[in-house]
Amino acid sequence: MIVYDKYPISPGHALIIVKRPIARFLDLTNQEKISLMEWISWTVKHLEDNLEAKPNGFNLGLNDGEVAGQTVGQLHFHVIPRYKNDVSDPRGGVRHVIPLKAKYWD
Repeated sequence: MIVYDKYPISPGHALIIVKRPIARFLDLTNQEKISLMEWISWTVKHLEDNLEAKPNGFNLGLNDGEVAGQTVGQLHFHVIPRYKNDVSDPRGGVRHVIPLKAKYWD
């Protein structure tokens, strides 16, 4: 199932929610992992084709386990459109989950 996030980080922030009741990535079967990749691709293309403000990039990912920030016990994958200048310096991307480790250049 694909839905828009109830608390979006950016316009178009979508969630791909696995139908089967599982919480963790390794609980997916190999076929489910393949299907997830296909749905990620479909969602990115759909958002690129349908959002009024066209995204300039995407953050793609999941929070796998409580210590990784997972707050909902059902496996779901985030597709987050990114827009030029939506933050002052986007370098580091998903590394910002641990802010002190985000900046690794210089």
